Amino acid sequence: MKAKILVITPVRHIKGVAEILEEAGEVTYLDHPTLAEVVKRIPGYQVVFTNPNKSNVFIGKELMEAGSDLQVICTASTGTNHIDKVLAAQRGLTLISLTEERSFINRISSTAEHAFALMMASLRHVPSSFESVKQGEWDYTRFIGRQMDHLTIGVIGYGRLGGMFSRYCRAFGARVLVYDPFKTVEDRQHEQTDLDTLLPACDVISLHVHASDETKNMVDASWFSRMNPAVLLVNTARGDVVDESALLDFLKANSTARASVDVVADEVRNKANSPLIRYAQAGDQVIITPHTGGMTVEGQQIAYGHAADLLRRFLLK
Repeated sequence: MKAKILVITPVRHIKGVAEILEEAGEVTYLDHPTLAEVVKRIPGYQVVFTNPNKSNVFIGKELMEAGSDLQVICTASTGTNHIDKVLAAQRGLTLISLTEERSFINRISSTAEHAFALMMASLRHVPSSFESVKQGEWDYTRFIGRQMDHLTIGVIGYGRLGGMFSRYCRAFGARVLVYDPFKTVEDRQHEQTDLDTLLPACDVISLHVHASDETKNMVDASWFSRMNPAVLLVNTARGDVVDESALLDFLKANSTARASVDVVADEVRNKANSPLIRYAQAGDQVIITPHTGGMTVEGQQIAYGHAADLLRRFLLK
């Protein structure tokens, strides 16, 4: 008897994914559900398939208690902060993710490219200058940008994405400083250093760390107190690694500081009330994109396809 799979994120636009899932089990698609809708539908399903980028559903106590037959949570992502992993383990649920699937995720450069794009868009004032043109203006003087080969870029986290981003910056002639206490940087073009050196020295700081209890609110007031007051902070990692209250205080106190982010704190459950989004609506210090970092045609095919295949192999073994 085939397992019943509840898919709570859009997948049918991604080539081949629905076919893999339908081979693995009996599939129901809920493309844009609320938590209440999933809680109502989950009884009788053994598997839930998700992704945090397009989901408003936190897989926690309410959902797990409603899913009395639930056995497997499969997420097409490396990050898992949209899932209560402790509770899932206590309930004996199997968690399938891409976190350790190195051979596959090393093929996905989309998020590193998006971090670079966000950085360049902010350095060259692309969104605000385009808005100016749409208003009938044609005046460059408010939008004078920066040239990459005169900048120092700080990279926090030198894993797969941090390494890619560092190489992109070096290709444009920037000086790259790296902080990662768990990695040894072997590329001699990138200088490994400590936070006390990196934070005040950098024109741009880009975050490439996993969300965990250890990294939650890692970038806090003590970090901002050491940063260049004109710094650009780029975050395509997870919103929860930044203390957004401290970030907003820093931005309000430093009018030339900026932030370009693809994520906000407590994104799955509370993005509608994000103070960072509200601040961005009132000025031009902040650029926010809707967690589009990994959302390329190629990136989705690799990530979702591999997650679906992992699930298929698990269910059919």
